[in-house]
Amino acid sequence: MQEKNNTLLHHIATGAGFIGLVLWFYLGKESGFLNWAVALAPEQYTGSALMVGIMIMMTPGFFCWKLYVRWFERKLDIKGIYYEDSYYGENPANSGKRGSQDSAK
Repeated sequence: MQEKNNTLLHHIATGAGFIGLVLWFYLGKESGFLNWAVALAPEQYTGSALMVGIMIMMTPGFFCWKLYVRWFERKLDIKGIYYEDSYYGENPANSGKRGSQDSAK
């Protein structure tokens, strides 16, 4: 029963975090950041400027998302593997240089 409860709590917390990301985007849009980013670019590149503006605006939001997800998964004692941990982590399996002869064995 405890694991099923953790699954439900995990889904609720993930949904709350997603709502937080939507609010982050809305606040960034309402602050005029995207209009400012578009105004910096020539008229034929407004779409590209908007895309870059969204990426810059959402980067701190996604960093907060990552910290939030790790925090509530630690609180709920949920174990798992993150893709970035296997790439950047201190995992002994990744101790060799990438692309070296050792990894091909």
